[in-house]
Amino acid sequence: MGQATEIKKSSGDDSKERESKFLTFTLAGEEYGIKILKVKEIIGMMPITSVPKTPQFYKGVINLRGKVIPVVDLRLRFGIEEHEYTPETCILVVDVDNGGANETVGVVVDSVSEVISLKMEDMEPPPDFGEMVETDYIDGMAKTDGGVKILLNIDKVLGGQQGSTECPESDSLFS
Repeated sequence: MGQATEIKKSSGDDSKERESKFLTFTLAGEEYGIKILKVKEIIGMMPITSVPKTPQFYKGVINLRGKVIPVVDLRLRFGIEEHEYTPETCILVVDVDNGGANETVGVVVDSVSEVISLKMEDMEPPPDFGEMVETDYIDGMAKTDGGVKILLNIDKVLGGQQGSTECPESDSLFS
């Protein structure tokens, strides 16, 4: 895991100097990040009640302090092979903008890594894989310590119709 970048005060409105904070986590050995402002909390695994006739990546719902929230397994959402949960497996409770309506959703990830601060020059737009590969849900690629972390737009990952791979428009880092 890389070290978080030190935050420096900017004198002026130079967008190159602005930093964004991301919570990073792992899925199948790869590092991902989402904007920290989208994360409400991180909780350990808890009993999940299945809901019939939902897509496979919807694990069900949990009761979080009296509020019932849906839970999505991000491995399954991305088509990554399911594996048994470990003590490091956790649920990120995130706020998702679903077409103007704010929703709270739980996201199962393999483990949480760290919070990192990134400057714009440490990020690049997602590469163009051609028409056959959809990358709208990727905000960018973070260059950290010789590696790359995939920065996700969680609104696009989780938004849209249930079971659909089509995602609604949302703010991106590079638009």
